[in-house]
Amino acid sequence: MNQKVLTSPAVTSWLRALLPAAVLTLSGVWLAGANADTRHVVIESGDSSLSKEAARQSSEQWNESRTLRQKVNTRSEKEFDKLDKAIDNQETCAKSLNVNAYWEANTERCLDRRTGRQIDAP
Repeated sequence: MNQKVLTSPAVTSWLRALLPAAVLTLSGVWLAGANADTRHVVIESGDSSLSKEAARQSSEQWNESRTLRQKVNTRSEKEFDKLDKAIDNQETCAKSLNVNAYWEANTERCLDRRTGRQIDAP
């Protein structure tokens, strides 16, 4: 009885009408899945206009900050030189043959105990 239902002219015409639509639907689903898995890889040599512009801007920013970097370096060099000179003066004051010479830490000077005046060359 099941064979009669499947082979009846109404069912056969209905299947023939649906078959192309089903094939198109399934192929569309298959293509959509294939398109979703596609990966697009672009290998650039690094010479694109965007990378050139970024490099130009980076170079421009580096050049603009040059004076600031120089000021910071100069300041740190001055601070180092000042500290180095103070250490040298303290050592010289400590090695001085002048018995009245002492090192004043707050002012970073070598002073005479009797007068309180700075000793130039201990």
